[in-house]
Amino acid sequence: MQHPFRPSDQVRATLRAMNEASALGKPFFFVLDFELQEALFFPDPIHQHDGSIFFDFPSARTPEPPGRKRPISLTPRPERLERYQERFRIIHDGLMRGDSFLTNLTLRTPIETEASLEDIYCSSSATYRVLLAHRFVSFSPERFVTLRGSELTTHPMKGTIDARLPDAAGRLRGDYKEGCEHHTIVDLMRNDLSRVSAEVHVRRFKYLTELHTTSGPLLQMSSEIVGQIDRRQDLALGDLLLELLPAGSISGAPKCRTVELIQEAEGVPRGFYTGICGYFDGEELDSAVLIRFIEETPTGELFYRSGGGVTINSLCQDEYHECLQKIYIPQS
Repeated sequence: MQHPFRPSDQVRATLRAMNEASALGKPFFFVLDFELQEALFFPDPIHQHDGSIFFDFPSARTPEPPGRKRPISLTPRPERLERYQERFRIIHDGLMRGDSFLTNLTLRTPIETEASLEDIYCSSSATYRVLLAHRFVSFSPERFVTLRGSELTTHPMKGTIDARLPDAAGRLRGDYKEGCEHHTIVDLMRNDLSRVSAEVHVRRFKYLTELHTTSGPLLQMSSEIVGQIDRRQDLALGDLLLELLPAGSISGAPKCRTVELIQEAEGVPRGFYTGICGYFDGEELDSAVLIRFIEETPTGELFYRSGGGVTINSLCQDEYHECLQKIYIPQS
């Protein structure tokens, strides 16, 4: 398959380091950006922690950064609906031409807060938390892939609703537009896993999880897809993950033309936002998609990145408000 991006030399060097470490069973943490232009590699980050990266995964965590746990208040300054409509039109025209079946369109929203990235990391609650000082903090609910033994698993997440609405679960599962998105991503990720593993099948379909946020509870819809890899051969995690990138849930289908539409509509690189990160403990891999994401610029400005899937049935104003609804800090 043609890859949507040409990895930079620095990313290729990082992928080689991941291959070598995984073949030798050596632990590491990694971060890969969306466009495959920047990557980070941290050997044995738990025992050689130098304070440059912080993460809290179900499988492992580093010490906490010097932040303060407290209620976090964000003041977003979103772009006007009219500007979003211009981006939406580019995507929708591509969908009408048949260039894409589903495209993930995102926003970069300036925010104001008295909290530091360290404070936000310490105060947020998520399945996957990651902090790179003076660059970004991510509090992601979305797993990318896990590898346990020979089983490779992915959990694409697509579909969100306010959990306070009457019969929210039934409405989400029965929503035609959300259902089209979810079916498309499940099919895409099943095909992606089939390139690197065997016996691929959907183990759970459209299961729901509840997230508690500063804006109220949300229900999100996911599916679980599994395959088997041959662990008798040397493990090359860099090569394996490259085959699966970019993550289907935050790009769309088909990937190559969809990525071109994304770049035309969004106008700026995503960078680490919607890239992936992961921890390999020497035997098992746990990784996440970098969503629910705040980035800090070199001048100290903060931007919240959020987005959603657009299909031919999508309505511009609904998609705009979904992006704004996702500007929150999940807190326990």
